[in-house]
Amino acid sequence: MMALIPEFESVLLNVTGAKSANKIESIQSLWSGYGEIARMKLEGASQSSIIIKNIALPTRTNHPQGWNTNRGHQRKLKSYEVEMAWYKNYADKCNESCRVPKCYATKSKDSQHMIVLEDLDAAGFPLRHSSLSTNQIYACLSWLANFHAVFLGTKPNNLWEIGTYWHLGTRPDELEKMDHPKLKKAAPMIDQILNECQFKTLVHGDAKVANFCFSTSDTVVAAVDFQYVGGGCGMKDVAYFIGSILDEKECESRESELLHVYFAVLKSATLKHHPNLDVENLENEWRKLFPIAWTDFHRFLLGWSPGHWKINTYSEKLARKVITKLGI
Repeated sequence: MMALIPEFESVLLNVTGAKSANKIESIQSLWSGYGEIARMKLEGASQSSIIIKNIALPTRTNHPQGWNTNRGHQRKLKSYEVEMAWYKNYADKCNESCRVPKCYATKSKDSQHMIVLEDLDAAGFPLRHSSLSTNQIYACLSWLANFHAVFLGTKPNNLWEIGTYWHLGTRPDELEKMDHPKLKKAAPMIDQILNECQFKTLVHGDAKVANFCFSTSDTVVAAVDFQYVGGGCGMKDVAYFIGSILDEKECESRESELLHVYFAVLKSATLKHHPNLDVENLENEWRKLFPIAWTDFHRFLLGWSPGHWKINTYSEKLARKVITKLGI
C-alpha cells in the first residue's frame, strides 16, 4: 500500500479541515501498478471519510494482456492528467441526474499525482454490482443520457479530443494485430464516421458497470473513473455499457428496449439543457451510429484480446452489417 508524500498529506488536511487522516482501506490498485485508490478516515473534519486516488508512475509496468509498450505508458500518463482536468474544470457541471463525486483538490509533484474525492459510500451510494436488474440497468442508462445531455456541444479542452480508451488513434498496435481483414480495412472509415458526427458531447469513456455506484434504493447511480472522458458520440458509452452487462442473447433481444429507455431520457434532458436543439435529429443520427459504435469497440477487442468473452455472434452480426454498408 502506498503512503502519501508530505506535500499530498498537507493538501488533504488543508482542503478537508481535518486534524489527521489515516488510511482505512485500499479500495483497489490502479491498472498496471500505477498507484491505488484508498479510503481515508478523517479526524476533526465535517466529513468522516474521504477518497484519494494516489498515482505514482511505476519503474516497471505489468499489463494484464502483455501490452507493455511506451505508447500504452504515455496513454496512461495522459489519462491521469485528463482526469485531473475533468475534476477541475467540468465535474461541477454535473447535477443530481448524473452524479459524480465532489472533488476537493488535485495535486501533482514530480511523477506523482493525487485526486481528493468525496466518499460516495458516505454520500448515499454504497452499493456495487457485477450483475444488474432491469431497474439498475435503466438507472445507468439514465445517468449516461443525462450526462450526454448536459455536455452536448461542449469542447473537450484539456480532455481527450476523442473520448474512450479504445479509439483507433491510440490503438494502432491492436489494429495491426487484429485477424479480421474486412474489419481492419473498415476501421478507419468507422473511426471517421464516429468522429465526424454532427451532435457531439462528452463521453465518459469507460462506462462499464464497475464504474457505477448505486444508491441503497438502486434507482439512482453515481459514476467514477474519468480517465478517458473526451469528445464524441454518446453511443460509444451506451454500446460499451450494454456490452459490459449483458450476454449476447440479451444484447440482441433487448437492444430496442434499452435504446428506447436511453433516448427517452436523452430527449427530455436535452430539451431542459438545450431547448433550441433539434432532439429528433439528434436521436436519428445517434441511433444510426449505435451499430457503428458497437463495431468500433469490437474492432478493439479483436486486436487487444482475441479470446475476450465480449467477442460474440451478436457483435459479429452488427460488424458484418456495418462492413457491408460501407461497401467492403
